Amino acid sequence: MNWSGRDGDAAGAVWRPPPGKRGAFLLGRLVASGGRKLRVRRLGGSRAGEMRLTRFLRNDAVTCEEMLSEAAARTAERCAGRHVVAIQDTTVLDSSGGGGAYLHAVIALDGEDDAILGLVDGQFLERSGGRRAGRRQARIEEKESFRWLMGADQAASVCAGAASVTVVADRESDIFEMFALRPEGAELVVRAAHDRALADGGALFAAVDAAPVAGRAGLVLAAKPGRKRRTAQMAVRFLPVALACPANGQRRDLPQSVAVWLVDVRESDPPPGEAAVHWRLLTTHAVSEPAAAFLVVDLYRRRWAIEQLFRTLKSQGFDIEDLGIEAAAPRNRLVTAALIAAVCIQQLVHARDGGPGPLRPVRDAFAPEDQALLEACCASLEGKTERQKNPHPKGSLAYAAWVCARLGGWTGYYGKPGPIVMLEGWLEFQAMKRGVNLLRPHSLGVGDVV
Repeated sequence: MNWSGRDGDAAGAVWRPPPGKRGAFLLGRLVASGGRKLRVRRLGGSRAGEMRLTRFLRNDAVTCEEMLSEAAARTAERCAGRHVVAIQDTTVLDSSGGGGAYLHAVIALDGEDDAILGLVDGQFLERSGGRRAGRRQARIEEKESFRWLMGADQAASVCAGAASVTVVADRESDIFEMFALRPEGAELVVRAAHDRALADGGALFAAVDAAPVAGRAGLVLAAKPGRKRRTAQMAVRFLPVALACPANGQRRDLPQSVAVWLVDVRESDPPPGEAAVHWRLLTTHAVSEPAAAFLVVDLYRRRWAIEQLFRTLKSQGFDIEDLGIEAAAPRNRLVTAALIAAVCIQQLVHARDGGPGPLRPVRDAFAPEDQALLEACCASLEGKTERQKNPHPKGSLAYAAWVCARLGGWTGYYGKPGPIVMLEGWLEFQAMKRGVNLLRPHSLGVGDVV
C-alpha cells in the first residue's frame, strides 16, 4: 500500500519529507506486523529501520494532531452525501493506581450498510490517581468528560458534507451539556446512565417504566465476551421528555431544560443463564412511532464497530497496552499510526462479504497503483472451482479483501476471515509490493513503502 497522500491512501499528506518517508515506512511496517506485539526494534526489521522509526517517533515536528487531521480529511471525502453514523468511545492504553493513559476515538460509518468510512478524531488523555476535589462544580471544559462534546463537534465538522450525521455514544457520555451544547447539524443517540430529574418534577426512569409497550421486534446482537451472537426479541417504549438542568454549579448559560426523546428497549425472553438486554437511549431524533424507535435502537447497536476497532488495536492485533514506551509523545505517535492502520484493517474485514448495498471502492484503503498487483495476486490464488474464485468485481474493496484473506491463510471454505487473518494477508501483500518496488527502484514515489 502507498501512504504518500495520493487519493485513496489512508494517511494522506501528513507524512511530509523528511519525516514523511519514515512515517510511510512506519505505517507500512505496522500493517505488515499487525497481530503481534508492537516493538520498535521488531517494527524496524533491522538496526537501520529501528533507528529510522525511533527518530520519527521522537521528532517533535511530527504531531498526532497532524496525522489525525489528514486521516479525517480523507474520511470527510467519503462522507459526502451519505447518512453518517459517528461512533465515539474511550479505551485504556495504560492504567495504574487509578490513573493512566487513555485514547478517545471517533469513527464514521455509512448509515446504509455499516461500512467504515474512516477515522474522524482521536484524543489522548492522561489521568493521575486520587480523587479530584471540586470535580462536580468544575465547568465542563475543565473535565475529562469534555472529550465527548469535542468528539461530537469534530464529527459535525468533519462530516459537514454528509446528508445527515448521528453521533452515538455509551453511558459515560450521558452529560447534560452533551444535549444542551449539541453542535449544529448533528443528532445524538446516547445511552442513559442517570435517572435524571425532569422539568415536570418527575424522574426519567419512572416515566418510561410507566409507558406502555409500543411495539416488538427482533434485534441481532453481536457476539462479545460472555455472550454469543443471537437474535433477541425486544419490546420498545418511547416518550418525549424534558431533562432538567442539574443544579451543581456549572456554567450559567445553559438552558433550564432540554427536550429529547427517550427510547427504552428490553429483551422479552433471554436465553437461560444470560441477562436480558436493556437499553435506555436518549436521542434528539424525533420518535413518533415504533418503527422510528427501533431505528434509534439500530443506530445504537452499531457501537460494536468501535469495540471491534479497539480489539484490533489491543488483544486481537497491535497489543498497544504493552508497548513498552514510557514517554507520552512517542507512545502517542505510535498509537496514532496504529489507529489509522487498524481502521484500514477493519475496512477490509467489513468488505469481505461484499454487501449489503453497493460495493465500496478499492480506493477507500488502497492506492490506485495497487490494483495491478492485487489482480496478479488474485490470479495466483484462485482455484478451478467457483468457490475457489474471487466472487467480487475488480476495483472493489471486497475484491481486495478476498485477496488479503487468502494471502493471510483463509482457504475460502471455513468461517469468515477476521482481523488477524487480514493482518497476516497484509504482511504477504506488503512483502510482494516491496519486491516489485525493488525491481524498479527508479519508479518509487516519495511515500512508497520500502
